[in-house]
Amino acid sequence: MIFVLAALEIEPSSSEAPLPKPIIAHVLHRLYLAGAEVLAAALARQMRDRFDFHFLCLDEVGPLGEQLASEGFNVVDLQRKPGVDLSVARRIRALTKEHGIELLHAHQYTPFFYASASRRIWGSLTSSPRLLFTEHGRHYPDIRKTKRVFANKLLLRKRDQVTAVGNFVKQALVNNEGIAQQRIEVVYNGIDTDRFQVDTTGQVRAAVRAELSIAADRGVVLQVARFHPVKDHATAVRAFAAAAGTFNEANKPLLLLVGDGDEREKIESLIAQLQVSSLVRFLGVRSDIPRLMSAADVFMLSSLSEGISVTLLEAMGAAIPIAATNVGGNGEVVAHGESGLLSPRSEHAALGVSLATLLRDPLMRQRMGEAGRARLLATFTQQQMHKRYAEIYEQITRHRAALD
Repeated sequence: MIFVLAALEIEPSSSEAPLPKPIIAHVLHRLYLAGAEVLAAALARQMRDRFDFHFLCLDEVGPLGEQLASEGFNVVDLQRKPGVDLSVARRIRALTKEHGIELLHAHQYTPFFYASASRRIWGSLTSSPRLLFTEHGRHYPDIRKTKRVFANKLLLRKRDQVTAVGNFVKQALVNNEGIAQQRIEVVYNGIDTDRFQVDTTGQVRAAVRAELSIAADRGVVLQVARFHPVKDHATAVRAFAAAAGTFNEANKPLLLLVGDGDEREKIESLIAQLQVSSLVRFLGVRSDIPRLMSAADVFMLSSLSEGISVTLLEAMGAAIPIAATNVGGNGEVVAHGESGLLSPRSEHAALGVSLATLLRDPLMRQRMGEAGRARLLATFTQQQMHKRYAEIYEQITRHRAALD
């Protein structure tokens, strides 16, 4: 068309309005500074010039939701009540009709349930929105429930799409949710590699350590995770205590714990019981994780279950070697013996050996850190992730009429 107009020397009409942006709603539990929520926020912020994003929160808005609202996004608290609250599905239905939402992007299973249920009471199958279900992680223990498998067959429609953040998560959807393997696409989590850089000069490391009053040569272990049972901070603390016990008094390492949550008081009691209070610092919720990474020698993650951990990717971005439990997708992220050391779930002694090994060997830390950074750039970048989600969004929204 452009070439025809040029050949005829005719200007395109200025009255032609651009196509409206497709309207997409992220459906989540809440908007805290956690993996799935941060990824959803990044998708909206990076793609708001192409899509009109809304956020529907089942339980509460949260601090990240408040930030997004201040940036002009429509963020709604659906105020879910305990138990199965079908009024949430009705509210999603009403909001979808009010705003003309074309796609509900549900993050994790419960948001998927309510987003799907909103369409079962829609009335018209052709006018209800499409659904993209992204599974970020799994509960532990993860059990197949026959009723839920049956329900999923009713909730998922032929034209809906399902993504999993890793192969472990995909297999869990097949085994425990009864979703056909061929309809699940793996889209790996990714981070902004420009935000997490290698501190080649050591200036950031020195500055952060000075702020935290940490000696330049002291070993530092960092764990960034909410204080929730699935993160198993008890194993992390016991592992660190075991590792610290192998050093003399003058060279004992320090453990920095970033995050907050209901389990914090319990972990504080355990630290006192293990008599390592002087070696552990609680830093609370922080917004300067890239800087803190630069001050660390080893990154630890003690989870009972994981999808594709964003914090592991962030450690790799900063070229920090990893000591983690070999659960969920951790083995997809960390190459054992190359970019970090993996140990069995809940075995604090084994995790402690990994910590001590890395803390004592600076050359191993450098080699593994560099390998982790290279692995991240090859597979787990935000650019790769956003490109694929943009393609999925376009496929669903721009070509919806043809698919129907």
